[in-house]
Amino acid sequence: MQTIAIDAMGGDIGSAPIVKGTIQALKIRDFKAILIGKEELIAPFIPARYRSHISIVEANDVISMKDLATDALKRKESSIYKAVELVKNKEADAVVSAGHSGATMSLATLRIGRIKGISRPAIATMMPTINGGSSLVLDVGANVDSKANHLFEFGIMGEAYSKDVLSIENPKIGLLANGEESSKGNEMTKEAYKLLEALPSFVGNIEGNNIFDGSVDVVICDGFVGNILLKTSEGVAESITKIIKKNVRKSPLAITGAILMRKVFRVLKKQVDYAEYGGAPLIGIDGCAIISHGKSNSKAIKNAIFQAINFSNSNINRDIEKKLNELNSIKS
Repeated sequence: MQTIAIDAMGGDIGSAPIVKGTIQALKIRDFKAILIGKEELIAPFIPARYRSHISIVEANDVISMKDLATDALKRKESSIYKAVELVKNKEADAVVSAGHSGATMSLATLRIGRIKGISRPAIATMMPTINGGSSLVLDVGANVDSKANHLFEFGIMGEAYSKDVLSIENPKIGLLANGEESSKGNEMTKEAYKLLEALPSFVGNIEGNNIFDGSVDVVICDGFVGNILLKTSEGVAESITKIIKKNVRKSPLAITGAILMRKVFRVLKKQVDYAEYGGAPLIGIDGCAIISHGKSNSKAIKNAIFQAINFSNSNINRDIEKKLNELNSIKS
């Protein structure tokens, strides 16, 4: 049975949705939950029948969004520090946090440590595709200044995640650039292209539209570009929803059409809703950390926990290490 450490204090909207999401997850999956935070704020939300499945670790400090990520290492009484320490000490298999993403990333990297051979962990997220599936994009914010070898490592990590966690037998990997030709891109992506050619799953450069057309399963980019891509996509999805609602209200005919299209709208909403994915895994650490949206509701927390269980049940970290060793031995 997996043990998941959950930062119950980090979210923007308090402990309630985090605890409720944990309960929702327990109704579906069998695991042990450790909630970290102030017991007086957590305990009232736990039904009596679930108390045997949940333990509470007291933490009186909370890293707020206004705090610097580097401060997290000094604040050993904070909920996220204690949650990460549980994974470091093998008392939990994974950590889930909707708190300060920079603090979670820093603590997970420095306290749990990196997989042998990985220079920098990457944050990965799912993007919806027109065929009803999704593509895995990494990095989306862990590294704003990357080098070609980092992108190469992201390719290895993305491939392993697709195979071991998403159950894609032969994932296709694309490198995000400003053109499909191998000559396109900046100096970093051109160099990364040459390194990625060592992976049979690498299909070459892709452009922005290919992220959503289902032509690749994994999209590789540096964290600066990836984070802009992520925020832009969220903004576009939200804007389209608002535009549709605004125009529907103006026309009786549009209202009729909207009623007929309800199923389509439900599918669209589900595809772009971050709560469906729950959170973004930090791939490359020698453990499991799922970084959730600060405004996560109970559904998002539930799905983040499922992600953590699936990740920690897989052999992804050892497969990444094995792949790196194989490729390094070929080079030498």
